[in-house]
Amino acid sequence: MPLVPRRVSSLHYAWFIAFTGIGTILVSLGLGRFALGMLLPSMGTTLNLSYGEMGLISTTNFLGYLIAVLVAGRMAARWGARALITAALILIGLSLLAVSQAHGAIAAMVSYGLTGLGSGAATVPVMGLVSHWFAPHWRGKAAGLMVTGNGLGIMASGLLIPWVNSHWGAAGWRISWLVFGSAALLVAVWAGLVLRGAPQQHGLQPLGHRETHTGPTVTPPTPRQERRLVWQLGGIYALFGITYVIYVTFIVTTLIQERGFSESAAGIFWFWLGFLSLFSGPIFGSLSDHLGRRIGLIVVFALQGVAYLLVAAPLPTPWLYLSIGLFGLCAWSIPSIMAAAAGDYLGPQHAVAAFGTMTFIFGIGQMLGPVLAGWLAEASGSFTSSYGLAAALAVVAIGLTWPLPRPVSRKS
Repeated sequence: MPLVPRRVSSLHYAWFIAFTGIGTILVSLGLGRFALGMLLPSMGTTLNLSYGEMGLISTTNFLGYLIAVLVAGRMAARWGARALITAALILIGLSLLAVSQAHGAIAAMVSYGLTGLGSGAATVPVMGLVSHWFAPHWRGKAAGLMVTGNGLGIMASGLLIPWVNSHWGAAGWRISWLVFGSAALLVAVWAGLVLRGAPQQHGLQPLGHRETHTGPTVTPPTPRQERRLVWQLGGIYALFGITYVIYVTFIVTTLIQERGFSESAAGIFWFWLGFLSLFSGPIFGSLSDHLGRRIGLIVVFALQGVAYLLVAAPLPTPWLYLSIGLFGLCAWSIPSIMAAAAGDYLGPQHAVAAFGTMTFIFGIGQMLGPVLAGWLAEASGSFTSSYGLAAALAVVAIGLTWPLPRPVSRKS
């Protein structure tokens, strides 16, 4: 029987929603997506995959994700967030189990494409719950807490996969996918028991409701203005998608092939990036709660732009440490701020649909990033120009963020 939302001692039930969000992001993206890069080499050897086929496995996941985020808002409105998230997590779990049993490229592509479909269908509505369960000045903190699942997944895969491979050899990647799929199914059970749509249905108010100051009355934006805001936020989110994916996709390759790092030393960099990213969402989500989403976005893009420039410039090794530190500390902050902004600008009832549209636009940018970076690297013989592009686009994102209006005051 599902748990009945209530205050447990002094702990508001909203925190159960947030912690369930951490688990959802952890298995959907942290393990379901970011672990692929570490598992592809052994998968490629066992399944005799070409580089093109290895790339297509990743692409099918992105395509599934894009399809899901496009319809996630409507599906959540029809089925309810709890049912959609639970079903999506079950799909992730079963599809990862199927990946573990794949014996060819086609089977791996189909199975991993379904993983992407589940990832999009789970992450969009679970992030949208922030707008229902948390008052505006708590939304950045809550969304930031949820996206720590990304960093936890990177750290877990960085520690688990080498250990599994050392014990099971060629079959290690199958064991890892089995573990990740089983974890997704366990989170699905928990989500089905814990998640709820709106606190008012259970006699509760959003966390921070009594402390919320709505301020002066503001004329609500028209539907046309709201659509323009969604596309403006989506464009900013897409620029994050292009730039961040260039960094996370090619930083290890850059360190090894262009900076002379050993694979183990580059792996340590990757682990520390994941560890530092645990703090990115909470730190900058809280910052955006206090200073506003606009200022929060500008600060993050400025720091990320510096991180990209430090890799692009021919600087000594210590500057690379600074780049990793800056990027890690703000790695997942943009998604948390965007989830909070959707609720601020459009209210809880429309937040999931708006965030789904914004995430779809982000997904397109995320697909374009590696293609643009790879083309520039091939043309120039180095990834320097790719990181230069990322830095330039971070500046463009700041320019697009600057004219964002102040969110309309809404009753939380």
